[in-house]
Amino acid sequence: MNKQQLATKIWESANKMRSKIEANEYKDYILGFIFYKYLSDRELKFLKEEGFPQEDIETLVEDDAETVKYVRERVGYFIAYKDLFSTWLKMGKDFDVSNVTDALSAFNRLINPSYKMVFEGIFNTLQIGLSKLGDNSASRTKAISDLIHMIKDIPMNGKQDYDVLGFIYEYLISMFAANAGKKAGEFYTPHEVSLLMSEIVAGHLKDRTEINIYDPTSGSGSLLINIGRSVAKYINDEDNIKYFAQELKQNTFNLTRMNLIMRGILPDNIVTRNGDTLEDDWPYFDEANPIETYNPLYVDAVVSNPPYSQHWDPSNKETDPRYARFGLAPKSKADYAFLLHDLFHLKPDGIMTIVLPHGVLFRGGEEGQIRRNLVEGNHIDAIIGLPSNIFFGTEIPTVIMVLKQKRENTDVLIIDASKGFIKVNKNNMLRASDIKKIVDAVIARVDIDKFSRKVSREEIRRNEYNLYISRYVDSSEGVEKWDLFASMFGGIPMSEIAELGEYWGAFPELKEALFTKGEGPYAELTFGNIEQTVNEHPAVKSLFSNFMGAFGDFYSFMKNELITNMASLNVLKEEAVLSAEIFARLTSIPLINKYEAYQILADEWAKTSVDLEVIQTEGFNAVKKVDPNMVIKKKDGKEEEVQDGWIGHVIPFELVQRTLLSDEYEAVMQKEGRLAEISSEYDEILDSLSEEEKDSSVTTESSDAFVAKEVSEKLKEIYADVDTQEIKALNAYAELSRKADKLAFISAHDDVVWSNMEASHDGTYAKKAVNAYLAELQCVFEFPEESFEAKIIKVSKLMAEEKEVKAQVKADAAALHMKTKETIESLSDEQALALLEQKWIFPLTESIKQLPHAVIHVLVHKIKALSDKYAVTYSAIESEVKETEASLSALFDELVGNDYDMKGLSEFQRLLKGE
Repeated sequence: MNKQQLATKIWESANKMRSKIEANEYKDYILGFIFYKYLSDRELKFLKEEGFPQEDIETLVEDDAETVKYVRERVGYFIAYKDLFSTWLKMGKDFDVSNVTDALSAFNRLINPSYKMVFEGIFNTLQIGLSKLGDNSASRTKAISDLIHMIKDIPMNGKQDYDVLGFIYEYLISMFAANAGKKAGEFYTPHEVSLLMSEIVAGHLKDRTEINIYDPTSGSGSLLINIGRSVAKYINDEDNIKYFAQELKQNTFNLTRMNLIMRGILPDNIVTRNGDTLEDDWPYFDEANPIETYNPLYVDAVVSNPPYSQHWDPSNKETDPRYARFGLAPKSKADYAFLLHDLFHLKPDGIMTIVLPHGVLFRGGEEGQIRRNLVEGNHIDAIIGLPSNIFFGTEIPTVIMVLKQKRENTDVLIIDASKGFIKVNKNNMLRASDIKKIVDAVIARVDIDKFSRKVSREEIRRNEYNLYISRYVDSSEGVEKWDLFASMFGGIPMSEIAELGEYWGAFPELKEALFTKGEGPYAELTFGNIEQTVNEHPAVKSLFSNFMGAFGDFYSFMKNELITNMASLNVLKEEAVLSAEIFARLTSIPLINKYEAYQILADEWAKTSVDLEVIQTEGFNAVKKVDPNMVIKKKDGKEEEVQDGWIGHVIPFELVQRTLLSDEYEAVMQKEGRLAEISSEYDEILDSLSEEEKDSSVTTESSDAFVAKEVSEKLKEIYADVDTQEIKALNAYAELSRKADKLAFISAHDDVVWSNMEASHDGTYAKKAVNAYLAELQCVFEFPEESFEAKIIKVSKLMAEEKEVKAQVKADAAALHMKTKETIESLSDEQALALLEQKWIFPLTESIKQLPHAVIHVLVHKIKALSDKYAVTYSAIESEVKETEASLSALFDELVGNDYDMKGLSEFQRLLKGE
């Protein structure tokens, strides 16, 4: 399984196993055990690399002071063999909850003193919460045993495995957050928001060789980790990134430390603290001697997503250097207190990003004064309005504020990014293209219509330092206008044609080819077939020609990048290379949105990058491997994991079938197509039945399917009622018993085709042969095509065919499945490379090719909409109404009735005439 499949499997199992335990609590147990497995596996790896034989590893005990010291000094902690995660798994039925409690207690005793800040108390939440996993020791033992077996397959070693581990950890945190309601905000910043903030920071820090980053409300640590990953695209040595984190809640603080440690970050590069950021400024002192060690730390970047509008105590903080320059936030809303704390710890050339509620942009009082001082101090670099409902557990509108200590420019870039998102379940989510567009706008500081604008300090002053986004950037869609003259008399307003100016600029003379001048400021369509006119126009053809010229060798470029350089390319940096290439090729192509192209790349890269990581870690032969397809099935009322065939380790089975086994694949597809046709034929017959026929026993209670058994019974009834002259004669023959009577009957009845039966040696026909022939005659009897009987006979034949085809599909698909497995395992290098091309490059390049077609499709749609808008005038509608009224009134004149009827009709006619 790849990391996404493994993460999904673990989440599904965990969600079932947690039973009545709240998601927010259960996450601490599962994530704690994952971390303990990581530490155990890390120690084992170290011991093996140091040359410890297995028999020596199995004798590791806490009493061995020399070995304990040796391991602690190099790993940072010591775990005895009996307490290793792998040992728990080997214990089988002998495993007990006490093994866990003893191991966690021992861990706290055996931490290297130098790494106490990193490891001390990291399992406190897990230790305290074990009691909630069951009512007694036996139930807790079972719950823990199930949990550790669920996570046992997570790999923990090597560069790729760190990524898999980190991905799974982050995935589980996000899924628990999605199920944790309002408590989600305590520990989770959505990955897309985190990535957006990280990319902005990374763009500012890309030329640094050593970087310190800090999150004062660290939660799960995802913001810090994403900044590290984003910055790592530019820095040569990831060990030159140092991470500072502070978190108030103990269990969330433990998440921060676990997450950072498991990403392979050196313990020396992790500085963390469990404390109140606003009450005790940090990092700037030694915990043991805070007064004499005052030494403020200044970092290259601060990133934070603090709790929104939290109460705090501003008492006696007027002289606090964090707030003295700007003012104190009101006690009911600590938003600016967090912001000013972050800003204080920035180096002069540093950058910070912070997520805050939308209200910080316009609320008055103390906040208004702080905002004024920040603007006048030239610290606010950019403001980004996010889509609503983007955070788990809250629908509060939010913004990202980007601030710096020193800036050359004095304007503020304001971005309204609230319209760019997709809906995922209950929440909105930023797409990769949305993030890219925002980051590009921030770095380049560009004005984009209805999206971003640089606002001068003078304009902000005129607005009394109110930074409400819609005051500066109008992202609303224009209200549709209707031209009164065109609505009454027809024609297309030239002013509305001019609104498509970007198209007329890109396609010279196309407007003139489509429209002719009409009366006054109005025009008429020249041709009825808009699509043909547009597509055949030389300027449009030129767009396609230029596009093909720009992307003519794009496939070969991609092949060289991903196939030729597969082993050596940097997966982390490659997406930026590819996006830059696509953007460069689109530079001279009008109308095509480069961010739509980027989204195509991002969607494909999400899959391709996983494959590349696997190949670079496991070697090229990983392409020629298959894995057991493990699924959860119920057996005897219990769920168990069983194998259901195979899946490609890298190459999907269907891709191999479509390319290398196309004949067998097409044969199965044709049969599956026939099954779909049969299903449609069932539906057609059902639709043709009368209500009385649908209520018969041959259909289900809901009348949406046929019942096989009842159809068979009804068929017997139908055939039993079939009666022809030949059938009558055969039935009469069947009643005879004497040979002479039978021979005489045969001689006298030429209405029976006797040759259709096999005669006995005495010239008569046995009862078995007669009955078989009778059944055959009944079956071939033709009922009227639309009769109920004909429909039931057709259904019966379809059911027989369906049964046969299903059996064939099952057998053929099973044979194809095994042949696919064998084909993957015996691929030549050339075949494997060709399949990777098909998987990685073909879908991307084909989707990119469709971009100009999409542009033209939108243009044609807009022209048609404009034409249809004024195609029918109000004058024409009014004339048609009057004609209809007159016709109806005339019909009334022909009606007769009693005095009251006629009086009513007369009044109705008067109303129709508008009298």
